Amino acid sequence: MEYIELLGGLALLIISGKYLVDAAVALAKRLGMSSLLVGMTVVAFGTSAPELLVSLSAALKGIPEISLGNVLGSNIANIGLVLAISAIIVPIPVQKNTVRYDWPIMMLSFILLSIFMLGNEISRLEGFILFALLIAYLWWQIHIARRQAKGKDDSEQGKKHMSLSVALILIIVTSIGLAKGADWLVMGASTIAHKLHVSERVISITIVAIGTSLPELTASVIAALRRQTDISVGNIVGSNIFNIFSIIGLTAMIHPLHFNHVPFLMDIGSMLFIGILLWLAIYPFKSNKITRGEGFMLLASYFAYIVLILLVKF
Repeated sequence: MEYIELLGGLALLIISGKYLVDAAVALAKRLGMSSLLVGMTVVAFGTSAPELLVSLSAALKGIPEISLGNVLGSNIANIGLVLAISAIIVPIPVQKNTVRYDWPIMMLSFILLSIFMLGNEISRLEGFILFALLIAYLWWQIHIARRQAKGKDDSEQGKKHMSLSVALILIIVTSIGLAKGADWLVMGASTIAHKLHVSERVISITIVAIGTSLPELTASVIAALRRQTDISVGNIVGSNIFNIFSIIGLTAMIHPLHFNHVPFLMDIGSMLFIGILLWLAIYPFKSNKITRGEGFMLLASYFAYIVLILLVKF
């Protein structure tokens, strides 16, 4: 039964998350929001909704290990799995802003989370600090995007394809779906962890984190197979920033996280390590692309991390 809960929860999260974004974008367009603002706020929050609901549900159920493991595992998977596989299929261009601004902010979020976790608690104040940094980051991104978008035609992006009533119904239904999917996923993962005699942390970092990263992985692989050049390192880096600033920030503001930091030391170190590996891949020593060789390097690091987790069971 617990495996059905786990898989059913994952499926419900993925499907609900996709249609929530579609409906929220349509509603935002109906309300006259620009494509830029929609992309930076509605889409960003919508695509992080599955992880947010999973983390919040786990925290409220007294299983903060799943909340933290989900975010740590997703951040590592975004770089070592999603970005790596995409780069192996087709080398990915790297923009200057990613090297100058996005990567340093991502590493700042990694370091802040690491420091906060060493205290065995992420308090409401620390959650507020993380969320405040998210607001500052979004403001900065919108400022940069507006400056770059001056003079560009937004008419194509402004088309409305969904009626207001359909959008509202979809938002209600998918929100319920996300809440129920998160509940199933958390309960299924916790039960499986106990039956396999492993910690909730191990299950959340492997199965839960990879599951909630499946939409990003699928989209990136399809884009790579089609040789589309709009696969963005900045999107992956931005997703990692969002995971920490928004998901951990909001969750801790609503329900402070209390845990033992010792089992997470390996995950914290791995997240920082793979972040540094990403810098080595994107820094323009020779080219402005993540090459296939660098993609294999990131993927090998990810698999080494997963093997290490399974061998060292806390």
